[in-house]
Amino acid sequence: MADHLGDRLGRLRRLAGLTQEELSERSGVSVDVIRKLEQKRKHSARLPTLHALSKGLGAELTALLGDPPGVPSNGEADPPQLVAVRRAIMPPLFAPPPEPSGAERLSLPLLRAELSEGWTLYHGAEFGRLMDVLPGIIADARLAAAVGSGDERAAGQAALGKALQLGGHLAIRLGKSDLALSALERAIDAAGKSSDPLLAPMISNSVAWAYQRQNRLDDATHLAVYAADGVEREHTHTAEGVRVWGGLLMSAATSYARNDDYDTADEMMRTAERAAGRLAKLPPPVDGKLVSVFSKSSVRIERVRLAVQHERPEEALVLAKGMRLSTDTPPSWRTWLLLDVARAHTDVGDATGAVKALESLHRVAPAWMRHHTLAVAIVSDLWAGPNHPPGLRRLADFLGVAN
Repeated sequence: MADHLGDRLGRLRRLAGLTQEELSERSGVSVDVIRKLEQKRKHSARLPTLHALSKGLGAELTALLGDPPGVPSNGEADPPQLVAVRRAIMPPLFAPPPEPSGAERLSLPLLRAELSEGWTLYHGAEFGRLMDVLPGIIADARLAAAVGSGDERAAGQAALGKALQLGGHLAIRLGKSDLALSALERAIDAAGKSSDPLLAPMISNSVAWAYQRQNRLDDATHLAVYAADGVEREHTHTAEGVRVWGGLLMSAATSYARNDDYDTADEMMRTAERAAGRLAKLPPPVDGKLVSVFSKSSVRIERVRLAVQHERPEEALVLAKGMRLSTDTPPSWRTWLLLDVARAHTDVGDATGAVKALESLHRVAPAWMRHHTLAVAIVSDLWAGPNHPPGLRRLADFLGVAN
């Protein structure tokens, strides 16, 4: 089974150094509710309660609710899939270097295609399938980084950096932030040996995200701003540079927002949105899947998310209204947008609008929805309310919250 809400609540409370009574005082949520959640005698909470608990913990709501799990998180030993990913990211000490035949070596174009497919799996939330193929991708990239001419090795190091960055992203999604930072530190090292000047800033964005998940918000902000300044000085004349710079701006804005500086976050998001408008005038990247996700759509999706998280549902709905997503918007970003829109409708008391957004989410990502605590909480809130719009019963049955 996936992590229970009570497991995450207890873990975050202990990390914050709070007793149940202290968390109750900070959040305004009764000790009885906190105790029942942590003891798993209560399996969900209403949205206002979740907002209050996350604020009392000093944590982002998504840290409390969790992402859809890619592997079981039940205190048992890591499954073989995850062990293989760990071994690929951190090879055994003193292991002899690989000595493959020429036939086993992938050409750089094939390796980049393999990497592109890996990132496609990631953005499609196909974490189980990605765990199956990622060790091989990393092994292929390590070999490419170790053989051939100097230029070939530099290109291989770039591929290795992207493969390890992918490993870092996957580890974050699986709740393994220390493994993520190990992968990303190795990715930064590979980037320094490559000939791609944008790779290190791209990976820095990933490191900032890992810091955010550890609630190291100042570290995340400083890293994103530092990397963004470097990219802005030298690389914003290309689409690749604009996308990396914009992604870093969004990351910094998220950290400011989580530090309760919503005004600075909103100003940075507006700057990022203006930068995204420049992309239409620049030649597109050769392989956009290997460059930071950044477009008008991604900026607007993130602005909606920040508005919802900071209890500004009306603003979120205005931002989302009439939004047309670009074709390169990853499926995972689309699902988050639908969930945030449903949450905003719920917060303003519009049950019909919430159900419409949730029905769209159910059509495009039913498995993702079933495992996401926030989706369950929203449907539970709607089901407990007096107004049951058409479609709600089906959603409540699907998520197991109907009486």
